[in-house]
Amino acid sequence: MIKDLIRGLWRENPIFVQVLGMCPTLAVTTKALFGFSMGIATLFVVVSSSVVISIIRKLVPEQVRIPMFTVIIATFVTAADYFLKANFFSISKALGPYVPLIVVNCIILGRAEAFASKNSVGRSFLDALGMGLGFTCALIVLGSIRELFGFGTIFGFQILGDGFEKWIIMILPAGAFITLGILVGVFNIIDKKMRARERVQG
Repeated sequence: MIKDLIRGLWRENPIFVQVLGMCPTLAVTTKALFGFSMGIATLFVVVSSSVVISIIRKLVPEQVRIPMFTVIIATFVTAADYFLKANFFSISKALGPYVPLIVVNCIILGRAEAFASKNSVGRSFLDALGMGLGFTCALIVLGSIRELFGFGTIFGFQILGDGFEKWIIMILPAGAFITLGILVGVFNIIDKKMRARERVQG
């Protein structure tokens, strides 16, 4: 069962491997905190919805499976959105419409359809947790790099000195595409080396 958890963190990482959920990934990662917040909100939704869907999977008729999954996901998205607005309004405002749009995130509906609707609660929980953590980590890494070069900070803490000339492109959409492209390339190089080493050892 541990493979269900690890899969989303590396071999099937939603961002670097499956290239899913690109809209919030590119839009909200101008700062590490925003990436972290979006990641945690998505993690909550994917884990909660996967567990519920796994519990009721045998009760839902085939004809209404997708609409039922969407309603369940939307319920948890609404809870996450209201929680952020009530407790972290500035972050909620910065994330804008991307929290409500979690309901149409391919990662969540994809895991519900491909895994949670076919497997036990325990396995569904670990799979969703791995995918959610993989998504969150990817957003934090992307947000940290963009914030570092765009503002000279990471999570608001000054890293680069006052003499550092900020790269304005890093806080623009172009910076998101460039950074993501480089990260995906680095990820693939590391993964290929790991697979080659495993083949040699195996």
